[in-house]
Amino acid sequence: MKKCFLVTGATGFLGSHVVKKLVAEGQNVVLLKRSFSNISRLASVMKNVKSYDIDKLDDFAQVFDDQHIDVIIHTATCYGRQGEAVEQIYDVNLHFPLKLLELALRFNTDTFFNTDTILSKYLNWYALSKKQFSEIGQQFAGQGKINFIDAKLEHMYGEDDANTKFVTYVIEKLQENIDELKLTKGEQCRDFIYVDDVVEAYWKILCNQNEDKKYQQYEVGTGKAVSIKELVTLAKSITKSQTRLAFGAVPYRENEIMDSKANIESLQKLGWQPRMDLEAGIRKIVGAGK
Repeated sequence: MKKCFLVTGATGFLGSHVVKKLVAEGQNVVLLKRSFSNISRLASVMKNVKSYDIDKLDDFAQVFDDQHIDVIIHTATCYGRQGEAVEQIYDVNLHFPLKLLELALRFNTDTFFNTDTILSKYLNWYALSKKQFSEIGQQFAGQGKINFIDAKLEHMYGEDDANTKFVTYVIEKLQENIDELKLTKGEQCRDFIYVDDVVEAYWKILCNQNEDKKYQQYEVGTGKAVSIKELVTLAKSITKSQTRLAFGAVPYRENEIMDSKANIESLQKLGWQPRMDLEAGIRKIVGAGK
């Protein structure tokens, strides 16, 4: 299978791992980035890909005119954690991918692979905007216009992730040996999946596609839930930190999800299994930070 893949969010955490996987598999890769994007995560493969600066493009159609795009892999996202306005969140999570989806229909792109979230759409603007785009994709696929794959991610983590992400933040603070780390009670359970396992799941899904134009949904996680308290306690043990864990110092957020784990039966049927357990994943992050 050799195809031309267009990747959004390519300089980000997940996107960069996806790009490197595609390059390793000998695929043609086109990426979208901003002219001022930090490309350090892609330093080893930039010579093997074609890139476009979206802030300098007059029309996204140019990307599709220059080469036939077989598959779009959409990983770009805005979580709203940096104080972005709702309009900014929607620009990234809804308006931007919708432009690409309509171009995909116009230029006969076979597949749109969307990175969605497992979170309830009522949790925040990020989750709502992601769900709304997924519903649009499902509508187009239901009309037989495109193969739309919806990958609903659980809690992804890994080395080189942003320190605004929970696992990275906790490990960083523990390694700094701050006096006290204020946390919720930590009773909420999450399905933590290592980024390499996510990328392998994506690739396994892509390798099992046919020419049908339909909507497909996959939950991407390990299928196992671990409490926040257990994760943080494990991270403290691995880092040998002296930081005091202040569980209960922070209230649960409104509409907090107390238990979440992926149903991975559909991925298992494709022959995929997660390989990295939580302890090994945390040790890898800690080792990378030394």
